[in-house]
Order: sequence, then C-alpha cells, then structure tokens
Amino acid sequence: MGRSTQLVKWSYAVTALLACGASSVVAQNSPAPTGRIAGTVTLSHDLSARKPRLRVYAEYGPGATPAADPGDTNELKNVVVYLDSAATDRRPPPAGLSIAQRNEAFEPHVLPVLVGWPVAFPNRDPIFHNVFSLSSVKVFDLGRYPQGASKSIRFDRAGQVRVFCHIHSDMSAVIMVLANRFFTVPDEAGHYVLDSVPVGDYRIVAWHERTHQSVVHVHVTSGETSVVDFNIPLPPPESKP
Repeated sequence: MGRSTQLVKWSYAVTALLACGASSVVAQNSPAPTGRIAGTVTLSHDLSARKPRLRVYAEYGPGATPAADPGDTNELKNVVVYLDSAATDRRPPPAGLSIAQRNEAFEPHVLPVLVGWPVAFPNRDPIFHNVFSLSSVKVFDLGRYPQGASKSIRFDRAGQVRVFCHIHSDMSAVIMVLANRFFTVPDEAGHYVLDSVPVGDYRIVAWHERTHQSVVHVHVTSGETSVVDFNIPLPPPESKP
C-alpha cells in the first residue's frame, strides 16, 4: 500500500471521528423536550372576595375614627399554582421584587419566590412600620423604619413565611418560597400558564392560605399543552365538641 493511499485513509478516519464528535456535541447541547401546563382556577364563593378591611385609623395618627378601606378584594391574586415535584433549580431574581407597606397593609399579600431570592420591604406610608416573621423557614425582624426607607431579606429555604408588623397587628403577608421556577399567580380571570416544563410526570398544586391545597397529577408531553383546571373548595367545617 502506497503512502498516499494510507494518508487518504487516515484523512477519512479523522474526518469520520470529527463528524461523530460534532454530532455528539450537538446532541448534548440540544435542549430537552418541553411542554406547557395551562388552565383556570375557580374559587368558591366564600374565598372569591376578601372582606373589606378596617384601617387602624381613618387618618394617619392616633385618635382618628376607624374607616372602611375596601382595598383590592380579588382573591385570585392570592393563589399560587406551582409544581412541587419538579427538580430544584436556580435563576437570578427579577428586578424590583418587593412587598410594600402601603395603606397600613402589605402589598402584595401573597408573594411566590424562588429559593435564594431576596425580597425588599419598602415603607410607602407616612408612618413607621415594622416587618418580622417567626416562621421556622425564616426568622427575622427588620425593626421599625419610616416612609421612604426599605430593608430586604434573602430566603434560602423552601416553605411558607408569614410576615407581620409589630406596630399594626392586622397587617400580614405570606411569602411562598419554592424550590423550582415553575410557579405562577392566576390573572384576574383565573387563567394561568406554566411554560417550558420538561417532559415528565408531575404534581401540580393550587394553594390558597384559607383552605387546603388542591393537588393534581399531570403528564407533560413534548410540544403540547396539558390542561389542568382547579376548583378550590370551601374550607372544611370545623368540628364542634
């Protein structure tokens, strides 16, 4: 066999190896197949609207007559839909993630976040407020601070964190710290969407603080939408002695 023939065969072998390597790299870098989950959330009548809250004072300062503050009574914004069986992951937090203190209330009342995200607590009221929690997931006390000031805290464990104000006992909020990015809040009509969910089987949860969570098993197929609707029922009646 001549030297030129050996060089040609060697060249073909190298080309084949490079081609296989390139195919392997492309296969490894190809995104995993995904689908989406979408549906609606319906609340029972007793959950569909929060009762109007009485402000501590009609005006800021002691001695004023209490006045009704209807606020935002759309309870759908206090529902969190999430996958509780997806793999844990991390991603940077969105800009401006916060729970404001406004009109002697926390806004929003419910905030879902990913593990590792910080949450700011700006004071928008012309009075002092305080932010604290005794939840086992995160214990903290940010102290008292005036209008225009803001403090923040990072949440490093999954679970529910109930937040209060030492100064105004009727103020409360819930931070849902979740282990993966597949969570959302329904819109005003109750519609929700979870996009780019890897193919597989999951448990999807619809949570509201005033009733038991609703859990559904769902299979996600590549390129398709799996429809899951929730009808969150009334809380079970309390047993009487």
